[in-house]
Amino acid sequence: MATIITKDSLRSSVEAATGGLCTVLYDDAGHPSFMRRIPKMRIEDLYPDLGLTGTHPAFIVNGVEKSELFIGMYPASLVDSYAVSLPGMDPANTLNFDSAVTYCKNKGTGWHLMTNAEWALLGALGIKTGFQPRGNTYWGQHHEAKHETGTLAPGASELGVINDDLHGRTLTGSGPVSWRHDNSPAGIADLVGNVWEWTGGMRLNAGEINIIKDNDAAAHDVDMSADSSAWKAILQNGTLATPGTADTLKYDAVGGNGTGAVKLNKTITSQYPSSDTTASSSCAFKSMTAESSVTVPALLKLLSLYPVDTTNPVGSIWMRNSAAIWRCAAAMTTIAAARAFLASVSGTLVRSAVGMWGSVPLLSCNS
Repeated sequence: MATIITKDSLRSSVEAATGGLCTVLYDDAGHPSFMRRIPKMRIEDLYPDLGLTGTHPAFIVNGVEKSELFIGMYPASLVDSYAVSLPGMDPANTLNFDSAVTYCKNKGTGWHLMTNAEWALLGALGIKTGFQPRGNTYWGQHHEAKHETGTLAPGASELGVINDDLHGRTLTGSGPVSWRHDNSPAGIADLVGNVWEWTGGMRLNAGEINIIKDNDAAAHDVDMSADSSAWKAILQNGTLATPGTADTLKYDAVGGNGTGAVKLNKTITSQYPSSDTTASSSCAFKSMTAESSVTVPALLKLLSLYPVDTTNPVGSIWMRNSAAIWRCAAAMTTIAAARAFLASVSGTLVRSAVGMWGSVPLLSCNS
């Protein structure tokens, strides 16, 4: 992996234009990617009332603390078999999870599909600063602020026109600064809307919430296969356990057959039929509740798997808790909250969002 101190004209211009907030990193094949540097952060500085302290798990990989992370400034597009973070590109789409992981790892050691821990970190920054970005959530524009538009990608429908035979994608980074994570030109673009984005290190296993500890999902040799021993369930006290252990935390549903609002529980009382792929359980993320007998551990809030309070974050959660493994795709209406557990292992995303189909890899790199 190229180091940040190696200078070239492109890297120098990006660093100068952003005051050092952003840089350009090169993969093993020499492809450039525009990256936003995120310095190491402590949990208590982001969530002082959560009761947790120490380094945010996004900066801990295989027990080693990282001084910084580099997050792709743009949803990944594909050059040959490499994921790249570049402006003005049609984002990669309609990829299965395994392909997204491979395209990111092809770049070399340190490069990886963005993990749930990293996604949660960006969400925490939004809540802390009070800014939650908008994006392309309605055929090239934001569904509420329709004056906010991006440049439509080739083959798209007309701006704001629903056409199920076409798509509504916009070119990466082509929207206003309000579509960037910190409301600045140096921010990470398009975390909200446009396309679903795969994230690693978190899954649902027949409704049971499984994670890979800290940010170990960012390791180049991590095993995220179905039977990997890296997957852990979560107990009510926040400790990790072997999947299938009694009373681990699960996403249950309020309605019948796994529909209605999502509810946190230690048992599944309403399970989605394995044969159905037409509906789901969903609710506003901030309105998710827990069964009265369940204690919600701070870890779930830290990882954006349960709301921190009844006002944050905005957005929604969709899930299916059928007897299968469901990967996590993100970014529907808001960065911190949007969660969709609607894609089976190695399968393409089966639920679309306001005309944006498929899922795209988000690119990250740890130094």
